[in-house]
Amino acid sequence: MAQVLEFKLPDLGEGLTEAEVVRWLVEVGDVVTVDQPVVEVETAKAMVEVPCPYGGVVTARFGEEGTELPVGAPLLTVAVGADSGGAVSGGAPEEPAERALQTAAEHAASEESSGNVLVGYGTAAAPARRRRVRSVRVSAPPAPTPAAPAPVAPAPAPASVSAADGPVPVISPLVRKLARENDVDLRSLVGSGPDGLILRADVEAAVEARRVVGQAGTSDEARKRTIEAAVRQDDELIRAGRHEARQSVEAGEEPGKAGLYSRHPLTGLRGLVADKMSRSRREIPEATCWVDADATELLAARKAMNDAMSDRDGQKVSLLALLARISVAALTRFPALNSAVDMEAREVRQFADIHLGFAAQTPRGLVVPVVRHSQSRTTGSINAELIRLTESARAGTLTPGELTGGTFTLNNYGVFGVDGSTPIINHPEAAMLGVGRIVPKPWVHQGELAVRHVVQLSLTFDHRVCDGGTAGGFLRYVADCVEQPAVLLRSV
Repeated sequence: MAQVLEFKLPDLGEGLTEAEVVRWLVEVGDVVTVDQPVVEVETAKAMVEVPCPYGGVVTARFGEEGTELPVGAPLLTVAVGADSGGAVSGGAPEEPAERALQTAAEHAASEESSGNVLVGYGTAAAPARRRRVRSVRVSAPPAPTPAAPAPVAPAPAPASVSAADGPVPVISPLVRKLARENDVDLRSLVGSGPDGLILRADVEAAVEARRVVGQAGTSDEARKRTIEAAVRQDDELIRAGRHEARQSVEAGEEPGKAGLYSRHPLTGLRGLVADKMSRSRREIPEATCWVDADATELLAARKAMNDAMSDRDGQKVSLLALLARISVAALTRFPALNSAVDMEAREVRQFADIHLGFAAQTPRGLVVPVVRHSQSRTTGSINAELIRLTESARAGTLTPGELTGGTFTLNNYGVFGVDGSTPIINHPEAAMLGVGRIVPKPWVHQGELAVRHVVQLSLTFDHRVCDGGTAGGFLRYVADCVEQPAVLLRSV
């Protein structure tokens, strides 16, 4: 007899509590091997392909593409063992969902797994010998179509259902038991869970509706209560995201106003950014200072550096790499800005290492990769790491570890064609350096009016870690290095 095991969404690390199903890599009925990727999920940090620690036949999937699942929620069930073929092929199969959960409950103590290294998988005994089975596609029940609320008649006593009638979309044995105890015909219900899955709330709503009808007969009060019960069931459909009229993006006319509007959920990366920005503004008393600087000499120094490079010297140095190197030098001189505040302990924690984050715009949104131990890197090393992290960010392959742990952020918003900004601090850091576009402007140079390449620099800082004198000293040092790169050579 096959053993059907449930594979749950594992802990993906870095304190992440949920992930969005982006793309399923297997179908119900497919044969999978140990550690084969079965689904691609998007966390607030990165895209991750999740491998399954079991080998066998996929009997059920949970969560449509675009659905957010919490860590620990079921992803899929797999029939494993020498007799797994009988679970999904040959003759008239029994209901796969029911068999999956009943068998999993009976054999939970003997689960087979691969000992996968993803956080939360754990390890167990080596997998037992498995026999290849024929892949059979099992179609999921269609999504329910909303209907007007109607009185719910008492359900007849449950009759035996043959496999030819198709599986009942029920997973939990507790739901089946509740239905049996209350004589509810599960086939008469519309499930509010993923793929029409019947949940406990659906059964309870049916029981409540029948109770109201039984108590009040066919009176007006009975009809009213029956309709209310049906509305409650419809509300469950809406909350579960299964109501056809409630999509993640919904067009309609706002009451009292003309025109269309749309709704976009704050989930995944967008949700994380929203949470961090809100927390930053809520907790950090920030202040901003700015200064214009003549970047003509810095551009000339970069050109000279790249012109002197040979093919074997590697990649040409970017302007961002030079600004990063200047920022590291400034943080070495003004370490108070390489800090974080712990209000519970009522202390400022000043870091010995400089983990420099930089804002990068990607198709997924704004991310902040981190160049670790920047104080120990050369300009060339910083440049190479910036290029690597930027390419990974655009490809969506950054790991959670590459997106966390920063102590200071460099934000080059000049690439968007703007001169200045007052950026929001990347919580829990204490400061962010902003760099505007570099444009030719009239500038007094050596006592004469000339056209020079000018950039606006801004520093947003946590006023709890330092006063304006420290912040001003940091920003002035950065501006001096931009105007005269030799200042940087003299101080490092």
